[in-house]
Amino acid sequence: MRNRLRSGPDPDFPYLTEQMRFSFPPPERSPESIVAVGGNLSPGMLLSAYEQGIFPWFNSGDPIIWQSPNPRFVIFPEKLHVSRSMRKVLRQKQFEVTLDRDFPGVISGCAKIYRPGQCEQGPAGTWITPDIIEAYTELHNLGWAHSAESYRDGKLAGGCYGLRLGRVFFGESMFAREPNASKAAFLTLAALLFADGVAFIDCQIPSDHLRCLGGEEMERKDFLALLKETLKERTLPPAEPDVLDRRGNWGAYNYFS
Repeated sequence: MRNRLRSGPDPDFPYLTEQMRFSFPPPERSPESIVAVGGNLSPGMLLSAYEQGIFPWFNSGDPIIWQSPNPRFVIFPEKLHVSRSMRKVLRQKQFEVTLDRDFPGVISGCAKIYRPGQCEQGPAGTWITPDIIEAYTELHNLGWAHSAESYRDGKLAGGCYGLRLGRVFFGESMFAREPNASKAAFLTLAALLFADGVAFIDCQIPSDHLRCLGGEEMERKDFLALLKETLKERTLPPAEPDVLDRRGNWGAYNYFS
């Protein structure tokens, strides 16, 4: 990867298809969260990063910054916490929760939500730049990235998105336009993922919001070891990725009914 610092993706860096891979510097050797700088957000680059415990996180106007924070924040199946009040919301179907119905709407909604303390130069104070939106929408079209949506009276009230590699789901962001909308989407998605055999959800960095849903911290070295061991279970033919590696078997949406 070049040392030249360009804003956003480097147009001279090769486009990697979903079958191609790139070797990043080992995250465990980095004393900080930043592992590498530069490159692009093509499918092969993004999939390579997640497989190695790395993800892009940078401000608008910055080059692409690849990070692997320490500690890492994860949710395990047995730790997923659904409060009494949220069980009521889900049982009463106060929101219509769907999967992969409106990925563009969800990622755009996440980009427009202001989050104090996060990157300051994105569309509305977030790190979800137009380059990120384009890249993850392409991953969604290829079957790797997924969204969960909460609707109220036919209008998108909240949601979340991330990507799945075998038995690991990497949560990226969530948003809500009214109380409990993002929680309804995330909890439904999480429950379905765990029912489908997902071993853990990577939430990347600690937050009080996700902590109340069962998130907990892990040392980076332990997370990387767990990720490597879990991804060994994937079965990818050399030519075409296995559809189940991307999509899984979602089952019924009304998991909490």
